[in-house]
Amino acid sequence: MGLEAEPCGGAGMTATLKWRTWLLYLGVAAVVAYCLAPFYWMLVSSLRRTSDIFDTSLLPAPVSFENYRAVFSPSQGFGRALLNSLIVAGTTTVLALLLATFTAYAMARLEFRFKRLILTLIIATSMFPVVSILVPLLKLFTDIGWINTYQAMIVPSMSFVLPLAVWNLTTFFRQMPDELEQAAMIDGCTRGQAFRKIIIPLAAPGIFTTAIIIFIAAWNEFLIALSMTNRPSIQTAPVAISKFAGASQFDTPFGSQMAAGVLVTIPLVIMVLLFQRRIVAGLTAGAAK
Repeated sequence: MGLEAEPCGGAGMTATLKWRTWLLYLGVAAVVAYCLAPFYWMLVSSLRRTSDIFDTSLLPAPVSFENYRAVFSPSQGFGRALLNSLIVAGTTTVLALLLATFTAYAMARLEFRFKRLILTLIIATSMFPVVSILVPLLKLFTDIGWINTYQAMIVPSMSFVLPLAVWNLTTFFRQMPDELEQAAMIDGCTRGQAFRKIIIPLAAPGIFTTAIIIFIAAWNEFLIALSMTNRPSIQTAPVAISKFAGASQFDTPFGSQMAAGVLVTIPLVIMVLLFQRRIVAGLTAGAAK
């Protein structure tokens, strides 16, 4: 008497995999919608007329660009503020990345006492809230004449982004084998040449990712820029947005602020979209060997 083979549940397993796939897509879509909803509402609000700013419809009707014209009004000085933000964020990124690269390489390759403790102290310095050191910095910069200068915003910003940059790059350099430098030095390179010609090109994804993180943090910095400047000609974009004036003393220009927020966010979005491959490569480097 022959025995019929029982089904192994192939159809049921296929259905389960499909449900898991759909749940995964649904979860990703929910996260994306949650993250993009504020930016979408900011964009929609920036395209409304001033009289329609409190409208709750999902699309502006009619579409108006009066808020964008108001942003670039000469009285707002927003164009100069954007340039100031670019100068501060760009300089902070270059200087912090330069210092962090050499420091991280030394922490990853050199052996000395208390190295782990030093790394812990480096990352611990970034845990102090900005407001806790704001008054001492304000007093110091007033005494040395740094108020209303770029360095009054660049130096404090560097103190907050450097620890994260050093920690991130140290972890990245540790994942690169020592044999790379040794092979280069056998071929006649000095330690510095091996670092410049071998390690830096290979570490480009991690360095680039760190640079993006530093630039975004410096671009969005508000409290230090607000405290260290009182002249419109030196203020950064976030500070300028907070000081937008309405038609009267008690009027808050929500539409203009939304339009300025869109203009400030767009460069960061474009940067991430253009260099997303390098960013992903830097974030995932060393995850698999």
